[in-house]
Amino acid sequence: MIRLALPLIALAATGCKSDARPETPPPAVPGVECNSNGLESLIGRAQSRETTAEAKRLSGAKLVRYLTPGMMVTMEFRPDRLNLHLGTDGKIGSARCG
Repeated sequence: MIRLALPLIALAATGCKSDARPETPPPAVPGVECNSNGLESLIGRAQSRETTAEAKRLSGAKLVRYLTPGMMVTMEFRPDRLNLHLGTDGKIGSARCG
């Protein structure tokens, strides 16, 4: 009985592996820094292409990242990235560079 169970356990364990690699963010752009001052107009807006474009324009950020409550995120600091924190309603509650 144990001899039959071991191959099944091994098969199940290998079936859980994923060959998909996590996306690697592009390298930070030297000389491009985000400025989160003056982004009050974004508060309360929903995630959209227009909101992202406006956020980039206002902040000077190269990248915009939307963060949802409880979302796991990387903690590396990116001076060229703007983090838009969404509330449970899906609307932007705050904006921070990094």
